[in-house]
Amino acid sequence: MTLRLIAAPGAAALTRRLSAKLDVPLCRLESRRFADGETYLRIDDEVEGCDIAVVAQLRDPDPQLAGLLFLADTLRELGAAKVGLVAPYLPYMRQDMRFLPGEAVTSRSLAKIISAAFDWLVTVEPHLHRHASLDEIYHLTTAVVPSAPAVAAWVQTQVAHPHIVGPDEESERWVSEVAALAGRPYTVFEKLRRSDDVVELVLPEVQVMRGHTPVLVDDIIASGQTMAMAVKRLLAMGFAPPVCVGVHAVFAGDAAGLLQRAGAARVVSCNTLAHPSNAIDVSGALAEAVRVELECVHAGEEEGSGSAFAGR
Repeated sequence: MTLRLIAAPGAAALTRRLSAKLDVPLCRLESRRFADGETYLRIDDEVEGCDIAVVAQLRDPDPQLAGLLFLADTLRELGAAKVGLVAPYLPYMRQDMRFLPGEAVTSRSLAKIISAAFDWLVTVEPHLHRHASLDEIYHLTTAVVPSAPAVAAWVQTQVAHPHIVGPDEESERWVSEVAALAGRPYTVFEKLRRSDDVVELVLPEVQVMRGHTPVLVDDIIASGQTMAMAVKRLLAMGFAPPVCVGVHAVFAGDAAGLLQRAGAARVVSCNTLAHPSNAIDVSGALAEAVRVELECVHAGEEEGSGSAFAGR
C-alpha cells in the first residue's frame, strides 16, 4: 500500500507534520479561484493506484466543501485506490436534531455527502451530543482521535497546581477525561436561570479549588461567551486568572480577544484548526490513527472495528 498526503487549501502546515510523522510523500496541488468565484484544481503528481489522505482544516466549511468534494472526485478519476479524509475538526456536528419544523439537520446532511465522497474519515473529538457515535450518521470507516491525552499532558507540564473546570454541564465529558489523565481534580459550572434573560454560573465546590490554578476546558470555543462568563465568575470569586483550553479553536469574530479581556491568563488550543493559540499538538495521534485506519480498510474490517480509534 502506497500512501500519499494532499493538503486541502489552508491545511499545509498540519499536512507537513503528518507527512513527517508518517514518513510519506506529499502530493502537489494547484488551487485557485477564478474571477467568478469558481474553483480551479490541478493535482501535479501521479496518484494512480495510491492511497490518498486528503487533509482539511474546515474552519470555514461552506466555501471549503465544494473544493474538497471536487478534489476527492478528481483523485478517483485519476485512479487513486482509496481516498480518505483527515478532518481534525468536523463541522456542523452541533446541528444534531430538528429543533423547529422544517430545519435542516445539517450534521446528517454533511455525513451523507462525506460518506459518498470518501472511503474513510479520521477526526478529532467531534461534538457528539445527541449522536452516540459517528457511526450513527457516517457510513464509511471512521476513527475518532481523543484529545484528552494531549490536553492532559500539556496541563501537567505547563500549569502549576491545576484544577480542571468545565464552563457548563455539557463540557463534563471532556473535563472528566482530561482530569483523570492529568491526575487532577475537576469541577463543572452549573447554569442557573434566574429569569428569561438572566443566567448565572454557579460552582458547586469552591473550597477544594482554593490554592489551585483554574483550567477551563471545552471541546469547541466558538463565540467564547460561555467561557468568558466562566472566567469572570472565577475572578469574582477570588481565584487566580484561569487558563482557557479549547480543543477546536473556531474563535468566531473576536472570541480570543473576548477571553483575554475577561481576564484569562492564557488561551490555548489544539492544532485541529490553525490559529495563533495553537499550543497542543495532536498530529502524532492523528498520524497513528491514519496508519491504523488504512490497515483496517485494507484488511476489510468494517467501521474501524478492532481499532483503538474506532468511531465513537
